[in-house]
Amino acid sequence: MVESLQDYLTSEQQRVNSYVLELLEKDAMLPPSLSESVLYSMRAGGKRLRPILMQAAYESFGGQGEKALPVAAALEMVHTYSLIHDDLPAMDNDDYRRGQPTNHKKFGEATAILAGDALLTRSFSVIGQAKELQPEEKVYLMTYLSEAAGSAGMIAGQSLDMEAEDKESTLQELEQIHNLKTGKLLTYAIVAGAYCAGAGDETLELMKKFGKYIGLIFQVQDDILDVTGDAAVIGKPVGSDEGNNKSTYPKLLGLDGAKTQMNKYVELAHQCLLEANIEASRLQELTVYLSKRTS
Repeated sequence: MVESLQDYLTSEQQRVNSYVLELLEKDAMLPPSLSESVLYSMRAGGKRLRPILMQAAYESFGGQGEKALPVAAALEMVHTYSLIHDDLPAMDNDDYRRGQPTNHKKFGEATAILAGDALLTRSFSVIGQAKELQPEEKVYLMTYLSEAAGSAGMIAGQSLDMEAEDKESTLQELEQIHNLKTGKLLTYAIVAGAYCAGAGDETLELMKKFGKYIGLIFQVQDDILDVTGDAAVIGKPVGSDEGNNKSTYPKLLGLDGAKTQMNKYVELAHQCLLEANIEASRLQELTVYLSKRTS
């Protein structure tokens, strides 16, 4: 019997949570107060979308076993670090994340900054120490992660996003921001999963294109939920983008226009899967899921 998508999401969330928390709870070198701050944000849960996409890509290209799990855990550490820092007063100045007070509200700004730093740096040692990976695989995965999360990826996108506040962005500018800020780590998840399964260079390039569209689908739906969502479901106040004068798809295109644009991205993502000969896969199911999610 084929596992339903919802059961798959639940089981993968639990698997990643158990693995990441076990790693972090063993970090005896962390001062107790900093350890508490790190675990607070990691235990808050979240969809674990990036690890799930990585595992789905790994399986879609024939991967079996736990090889991709350390890489998925490292990626989730990077993602959680980015959320802690994004929420800081100097950035998005958010009070709630995943239904609870943000890290800096709970532990103070200095500890929150250090908790993010701890998660970021720990992520690379997780990949480096993974027994399932060969040395050349570790080099590829760590180098690619540093690019996706760094000044050529997520950090560049965050910078552009802040610069776009109080301005009217074009569609092209908005896509550039989110290809970097959101899309790079989502693309990393998909490409890393395919790479761990042994996919070739041509296929990896297709997965980079697919990841780009997945990132845009995710962001458009995020923008839509900021207008129409339920704060109790999404875990943070609605309307925060407007309050921070962010450039968003609904602001630029209107709510109906944003939905139309997202459907275009969905079609392009499906085309990438078709070209990679994995159109009937978990990645296809996840593409649809991301375009219709409510949290």
